[in-house]
Amino acid sequence: MRKTEERGKTMYLLKKLYCRTFQIGMRTVLPILPYREPKPLKSIQGIIPILKRRRIKRVLLVTDNGVRKAGITKPLERLLIEENIQCFIYDKTVANPTVENVEEAAKIYRKGKCKALIAVGGGSAMDCAKAVGARIVRPHTPLCRMEGILKVIKKLPLLIAVPTTAGTGSETTLAAVITDEKTHRKYPINDFVLIPRYAILDPQMTISLPPHLTATTGMDALTHAVEAYIGRSTTKHTRTMSVDAIRLIFENLEIAYQDGNNYEARQNMLRAAYLAGASFTQSYVGYVHAVAHSLGGKYGMAHGLTNAVLLPIVLEEYGEDAYEKLADLARRTGISYDVNDEVAAKKFIAKIREMNKKMEIPNALSGILEEDIEALAKHADHEANPLYPVPVLWDVNQLKKIYYLVREEKRYDRVTNQKSIKYTA
Repeated sequence: MRKTEERGKTMYLLKKLYCRTFQIGMRTVLPILPYREPKPLKSIQGIIPILKRRRIKRVLLVTDNGVRKAGITKPLERLLIEENIQCFIYDKTVANPTVENVEEAAKIYRKGKCKALIAVGGGSAMDCAKAVGARIVRPHTPLCRMEGILKVIKKLPLLIAVPTTAGTGSETTLAAVITDEKTHRKYPINDFVLIPRYAILDPQMTISLPPHLTATTGMDALTHAVEAYIGRSTTKHTRTMSVDAIRLIFENLEIAYQDGNNYEARQNMLRAAYLAGASFTQSYVGYVHAVAHSLGGKYGMAHGLTNAVLLPIVLEEYGEDAYEKLADLARRTGISYDVNDEVAAKKFIAKIREMNKKMEIPNALSGILEEDIEALAKHADHEANPLYPVPVLWDVNQLKKIYYLVREEKRYDRVTNQKSIKYTA
């Protein structure tokens, strides 16, 4: 027994050394890596001059059925027709885009001899469009072989992102998260070429977003900004973007949730999501995302919701390893000016819980099967380590604890002492 324990400790230390060495290397080269930020435009009207300058006459619009049925894409479709630009449409993207979605859309792109991709929707539509671009330039490479970092390499066709939610930040990122519908495994593809060239931050495209989605996608953006800030691979630029994003979210999300027609709040939330996305593209995320991705791949849980529920749980479990940076965020965003880091950090986490409660986001998730937790934790471990520069490294057993915490339907909230709300995924 003692030998087994010692072997386990040795393996953990070796893994920790490997992960931190990898992350130090990434942080060292961060300033010279070819990151770029998409050019933000304030209206869909700005798409036409871009296409005309490039003499593009055939485009593929990637969206989902809900967005199209709601009529959100109609103004853009009409605009393209008026300008004699042929628009082929793929609207079958699901909440966690699948390999099948990507292959179906790529087939339409090729058949239509398209020269550009326009993604309209949330993160799912944008991730699908990015993966389509990857398949277009790498026709002989299956998506599963592009998992990880810098596996695409080749320049994508022109990609324009039009977010209809203020949360995912996918309009700024180098990542596409795809689900293999056969194995229910969710994996990220990361490459600089996946960053869209333009991001259309048009508040009119988010006005019809229902309150629940406004809330969960907004908390998704908050998760991006917080995880990017408390990680170990930040720069002055990414820290500034994270703080600005968090301030905007604290000031505008609940307003947008209560009044979806508040144009200014919608505009500010789009800006926040853009900043948070640009920040985590360079500084990466952490265990909140790794766990959320595993739950999305296995059960189809909405990414924004799982992030919102997981964020305060994971921050609490980081404990003193995250107090200093969380306290700094609390002070810089006006949540607490307490000189004690632990006190200020806990007030910051309490603010997140308070926002969730006000917007009727539960503090636990049902539907997670105990017999799946081992495999889910291994998947999260595989995704996060060594890539994510988390405040403290966890192994599979430590990650398993997070699943148990988030699945308990009757556990008591540590801050409010209220029972968890049951949520059926």
